Amino acid sequence: MPDRKCVSHKVLVGLEIHVQLSTKTKMFTGVANASGALKVGQAPPEPNTAVDEQILGLPGTLPVMNKKAVESSIKVGLALGCKIAKFTKWDRKSYYYPDLPKNYQISQYDLPLCYEGLFEMTGADGQPKTVRIRRAHLEEDAGKLLHDAPGGYHIDYSIVDLNRAGTPLLEVVTEPDLSDPKDVSNFGQELQKLVQHLGVSEGQMQLGHMRFEPNINVHITDAEGKVHKTAITEIKNLNSFSVLEKAVAYEVQRQIREWEETGTLGKKATHGWNDDKQETFLQREKEEAHDYRYFPDPDLMPVEVSEEWLTELKGQIGESPTERRLRYASSLNPADASAMAGDRKLGDYFDEIVILGANPKRAANLIINTLAQISNLKKKAIYDLDIPPGRVRDVAELIDENKIAASNALPLFDKLAEAGTAMADSTVELATHLGLIQSSDTGPIDAAIDAMIAQNPKPLQEYRGGKVAALGALTGMVMKQGRGFNAKLVQERLKEKLQ
Repeated sequence: MPDRKCVSHKVLVGLEIHVQLSTKTKMFTGVANASGALKVGQAPPEPNTAVDEQILGLPGTLPVMNKKAVESSIKVGLALGCKIAKFTKWDRKSYYYPDLPKNYQISQYDLPLCYEGLFEMTGADGQPKTVRIRRAHLEEDAGKLLHDAPGGYHIDYSIVDLNRAGTPLLEVVTEPDLSDPKDVSNFGQELQKLVQHLGVSEGQMQLGHMRFEPNINVHITDAEGKVHKTAITEIKNLNSFSVLEKAVAYEVQRQIREWEETGTLGKKATHGWNDDKQETFLQREKEEAHDYRYFPDPDLMPVEVSEEWLTELKGQIGESPTERRLRYASSLNPADASAMAGDRKLGDYFDEIVILGANPKRAANLIINTLAQISNLKKKAIYDLDIPPGRVRDVAELIDENKIAASNALPLFDKLAEAGTAMADSTVELATHLGLIQSSDTGPIDAAIDAMIAQNPKPLQEYRGGKVAALGALTGMVMKQGRGFNAKLVQERLKEKLQ
């Protein structure tokens, strides 16, 4: 067997991302959008109940376009830096599958709604990275095949649930500009934040609102400098970021290993992901576009996008998550900036607190580390806790002015969340009533320090002997003697006396 060895390689990954839009009704009929509009915690409807004659493909039924879905798609396209087609149409993509009763899918072929975009992100190496967007077109989703019966019963056949069929589906296709599996995952996460930020999709992976299909091939350089290009493999229907990253990493190594062992470059094919074995597996050889026999749908009018309509939609987009994160980066650490920018409503809430005068770092810390605890307990979003931004500003200022300890923010917020906007007392009055206001009277503090020093010679000797950590223990002893002492002032006075 020839000694084939990969000396170096270049990875090319393009992504196809299917995003279910959260419109009230489906793409071409007035039936409720039971899949894309489903929220976390909501029970899905019974199988095959969100259907009508059009979904079932019965004779004589006609599709009617969902304008809201078109507008949502244009917003995503604009946010991805795409050009928006002034004229586009609908095409029939013909194929037979049990979850597609019409035997064709209404999609867009040669005239996508959005095309030629550019999206900026931060790469795995920390450097800016530009990903070209080939197209973003709108179509209807198919139904779902289930291979296990409800209740966990084993069956030797598949059953069909058509509730998902007809859901508005935006397919975003990138150029093969990604190479690091981590970058592939990061792009997916950035797109999730974007569609959630725009309010066009719930973007919940566990509910199937987003599905990823990476297209991967490798340019292998051998010992003689010759380049061997493997065939493109598409991995179908990945529904988590961690799986997306692992599947891409595995497939790159599989293609290299196959060439080294056999010398073949493979055939263009689709693969699945086996989570138990942590590996990809062959499903079928890849179809070409002509296999689907695309032709314009005769039952739907083309879509013409006027300048007035486009200007109106541009005005609804606002600041993107990336732009917001860059703005926050000037005052917050990267993790906090990302957390604030990842949720549009949370970012708006944070902005209001800062506009009212709170220190940005303090405000972010209170949101992420304190309000989040109450949010988890009450199972409500932070901005739905009924704690006005002005109250958070007040608490931030009380901490910064050393009037309350940072650890006492939790009981204060807990009381504010319980009372809501009905709370008549000022934040300071409430903190006083709860006994959270710290005393800065040096007389009682000095007396407590003197008593502690007289009673605890050992930690005193350890501190004077160079054990700096003993200062914390000494401070704690003083704090126990006087309820409400200002901890910062106690430590300052203690240092002065010890020196």
